Amino acid sequence: MTTASPVAAGPGAAAVEAYLACLDAADHPAAVELALDLLDAGASVADVLVDVVAVAQREIGLRWSAGRWSVAQEHAATHVSELVVAAVGARTTGRPARGHVVLACVEGEWHALAARIVAEVVRAAGWRVTFLGASVPARHLVSYLHQTGPDAVLLSCVQPSRLVRAGRTIEACRSAGVPVVAGGPGFGPDGRWAAAVGAAAWGASARDAARLLETDLFAGHTGPPPAAGGDEYAAVLRRRRDVVQFALRAVAPPEAEADQFAAAVGHLVDALAAAIRVGDPQLLLDHTTWQAGVLAARGAGREPLLDAVLAACGTVLADHPRACEHLRAAAQGRAPC
Repeated sequence: MTTASPVAAGPGAAAVEAYLACLDAADHPAAVELALDLLDAGASVADVLVDVVAVAQREIGLRWSAGRWSVAQEHAATHVSELVVAAVGARTTGRPARGHVVLACVEGEWHALAARIVAEVVRAAGWRVTFLGASVPARHLVSYLHQTGPDAVLLSCVQPSRLVRAGRTIEACRSAGVPVVAGGPGFGPDGRWAAAVGAAAWGASARDAARLLETDLFAGHTGPPPAAGGDEYAAVLRRRRDVVQFALRAVAPPEAEADQFAAAVGHLVDALAAAIRVGDPQLLLDHTTWQAGVLAARGAGREPLLDAVLAACGTVLADHPRACEHLRAAAQGRAPC
């Protein structure tokens, strides 16, 4: 073991710092030992996974977005945390005394660690949990619901740009007679966009998910969800490829960066469609602000990558009034009045 650190008697700042040291060194034996020592000292599964592992992972995300960590370092740290979650989960014993819940990540969402944390905390609270993992297509999820008949679905979405897909998944679950508890920052600050896409409730943490499963919030959240306001978001998504190709021609990034650039443009179009879907231009503004910060941290600056992409979107989507309004607001760096 290469990074042995003293373990606090319970979760707190010292435990988080010790755990971050393990992640910094990608030392999974030390990280697992630290987590299990916390359990032995009386901490709960939620204490360890929510107050230590999840907090540390948020710090890792900040280090990456600020350009202080590489993708490789972030991936190595995340792998360590995945091993820790598995080790902590293995400590949960006994037969589930409550109902059955299915947990999945929205299609296209590959960040599954937070969802795994929720799965283990909910399982420790006495529920039978089936974790389906990252990027689950809605049709496959619904087929599984019909086969197994769970009491609820816990749906994770980390990126707001995936909200349209989240809405389609929630609609399919409701139509199958299964209510959905949403989780993750993809549903907006304080979950403000969860109701707009038909979720029965939103939880900020794994503890919230376990608590919400014990409530009666599911009444009225099965069957067809309320109709979305307009379908311009769908028209925007149909032009996604056109926008990407136009932006590639307009910016002409180096060949080695073309794929990454195209993916970034696609995510921006997804965020625009999601903003229209939930009726909140702040969603797109937050996305472009985040993109600008990442570019600045890597020395790329805002020009021309972001402003040129916004201009390309406006050109291709000129016939879509709400899309143009949202794009103008994002280009100006403020939400419209």
